[in-house]
Amino acid sequence: MTRDQDRFLPALRFKWLTGLFDPVSRLTTREGAFKRRVLERAALVEGDRVLDLACGTGTLALAAARSVPRLSVTGVDGDPAILARARAKAGREVTFDQGLSTELPYEDESFDVVLSTLFFHHLSDQAKLDSAEEVRRVLRPAGRVVIGDVGRPQDRLMRVAVLLTVQILDGFDVTSGNVAGRLPATLQEGGLQDVHVTDRVRAPIGTLEIVTARR
Repeated sequence: MTRDQDRFLPALRFKWLTGLFDPVSRLTTREGAFKRRVLERAALVEGDRVLDLACGTGTLALAAARSVPRLSVTGVDGDPAILARARAKAGREVTFDQGLSTELPYEDESFDVVLSTLFFHHLSDQAKLDSAEEVRRVLRPAGRVVIGDVGRPQDRLMRVAVLLTVQILDGFDVTSGNVAGRLPATLQEGGLQDVHVTDRVRAPIGTLEIVTARR
């Protein structure tokens, strides 16, 4: 979901692994507990317009849609194959669009809440910043952001875990900023306010952080 200078990669990096996306996510990220925590921090209310950025197979978007009555939930992803799986899973409960995080296909101030999980660590530093600016653009005034992603390791074991999984698979150049704990500063540089790391979760792939912010 990036511009041309950030070569697009499918879910799990290789197209032939797309079918394994859901079981791999459940196994490596404590997905159920992690995404429940993201939704708790989002504090969704009836009438919210919600965007799941880099929605993958739609697990988080569908959970959001079912968490509160009368939500409008949209998922966006750059991978048509993964979107096909998301549409099959969610039916009509969620709208899914194909688009890039650096060039979101939405008007200014379209959403009350933007969610994203395990996406920003795939991006170059510039694409992270561009994506943060796009998130701010599509948020309504005082809109909320909740991002769950790879973060600064809590201890040596978590440092080894992220090194042997995320960094080897996705590359040291794009993941180093997350591992150094720089994602909150990037979001702030992109124009978001009240940026805080609210939770740090231990997982097989390392420390996962939940970051909240607002426009």
